[in-house]
Amino acid sequence: MASEPAVLRIEPARPPSRHRPLVFLLALVALPILIVDQWTKHLVCTRMALYEDIPVIPNFLDITYTQNPGAAFSIFTGLPAWFRLGFLVSLAIVAIIVLLVLMYHAEHISLSSVAFALIFAGALGNLIDRAFNSGRVIDFVRAHYYDLNYPIFNTADSAISIGVTLIILATLFGPGKAEP
Repeated sequence: MASEPAVLRIEPARPPSRHRPLVFLLALVALPILIVDQWTKHLVCTRMALYEDIPVIPNFLDITYTQNPGAAFSIFTGLPAWFRLGFLVSLAIVAIIVLLVLMYHAEHISLSSVAFALIFAGALGNLIDRAFNSGRVIDFVRAHYYDLNYPIFNTADSAISIGVTLIILATLFGPGKAEP
């Protein structure tokens, strides 16, 4: 009996999972930022009195426990509380949904998709604060030069700022930009 010759079968490569970039971005970028944000806010709330100040670098950096009912730089604090809370929560939810969609549609990990994950983590961290802290966000990082103060912020705010900066950099200097 003659045996049939061995046939090498080449199977088409399976396309990479559409969810890999999303899972990576959520698990390795957004989740650690969210955990650090919530953990640092918990430490500040449980170990400091409101408005207590701990100098870290004299005349430059302090840990100062505050609660911000507004948005970045305390904007919207003059609006009625019911409107401000509804507006800021709605804005955060819309931003979170849009960012999830953008990350889901990312075909690969890029500077922009990492930026989306950072902004997502920051928006979710501050939304959690609003939900469990009477519409207020816990802020505690005070950067200043003697009495010249930058608005007090938190880890979530930092993630949002870094994410926005990365998007600007990717837009200005990313692939496809012609050299001058």
